[in-house]
Amino acid sequence: MMIHLKNLTKIFDKEYAVRNITFDLPPGKCTALLGPNGAGKTTTLKMIAGLMHPTSGQVELSNGMRGDIRQYIGYLPQHPQFHNWMTGKEFLQYVARLSHIPHLESKKLAERLLERVGIADAKNRKISSYSGGMKQRLGIAQAMIHKPSVLLLDEPVSALDPIGRRDVLNLMEELKQEATLLYSTHILSDAEEASDEILLMHKGSIVESGSLQDVKERHQLDKITLRFEGDMQSYQEKVEAFPFVTHTDIQKKKLHVYVQNVHEARAVLLDLVNKEKWPLLFFEVGQTTLEDLFMKVVNEHAMADHL
Repeated sequence: MMIHLKNLTKIFDKEYAVRNITFDLPPGKCTALLGPNGAGKTTTLKMIAGLMHPTSGQVELSNGMRGDIRQYIGYLPQHPQFHNWMTGKEFLQYVARLSHIPHLESKKLAERLLERVGIADAKNRKISSYSGGMKQRLGIAQAMIHKPSVLLLDEPVSALDPIGRRDVLNLMEELKQEATLLYSTHILSDAEEASDEILLMHKGSIVESGSLQDVKERHQLDKITLRFEGDMQSYQEKVEAFPFVTHTDIQKKKLHVYVQNVHEARAVLLDLVNKEKWPLLFFEVGQTTLEDLFMKVVNEHAMADHL
């Protein structure tokens, strides 16, 4: 089932948290809602989930239903709360009963979902003993208890260690076979790995959207990354003088050089390093990442806002 957002807006104290956003969530896809803290991601998810009323605009399903569509929505908040004295199985049965699922069916659903999210072995353990990754899996299970068509996950992996994050990302890949997924994140490498579609959000507006491949093709550039001993800025000034360089930046003690002709750039820069005997520590040829793309789009819109 597809979900449509039409001119969705939320205003708090005369300030726009979300500004007139319109997009569709295609069925069977995992869509990442990207943006820094304060971009409006959580507010958007809460409006879709029916937990917050929009100031204007609407959310509707492809069957034409609008208004209260909560029965079709599963939601995992950024900081899910559990009754830690319960076992995982007890908690899911409790949530199922809150969704008016009969007692016998709730027991079967709890067992099935615990197996589905990979924590069936811990079903009789107290939730207080669960790791962060296990709690996120339990949270996803509770969001799925009423068999929703759309699953909304707010920063589902941001607080997890690498192993927990990997587990949840793998689970999300599987879950898109059962529901339309929309999840928010500011971890762009995770979005690049797990998403079919992306929505870039900046100051409450959607500033870029589409399939990951399409967005990359519109914005991707070749780049050469270098690292030298000493002050990187002195090398940056000399590299920027070449006509094939579009722009440069320094991040994490590395000089990123964005170029138009990567073959010429590689040859010229290596020749320069050799002739000048620069103390080169690292040299890599590649393309811009999703993080590079995001910063480019956000900076373009930030500049437009000041004009």
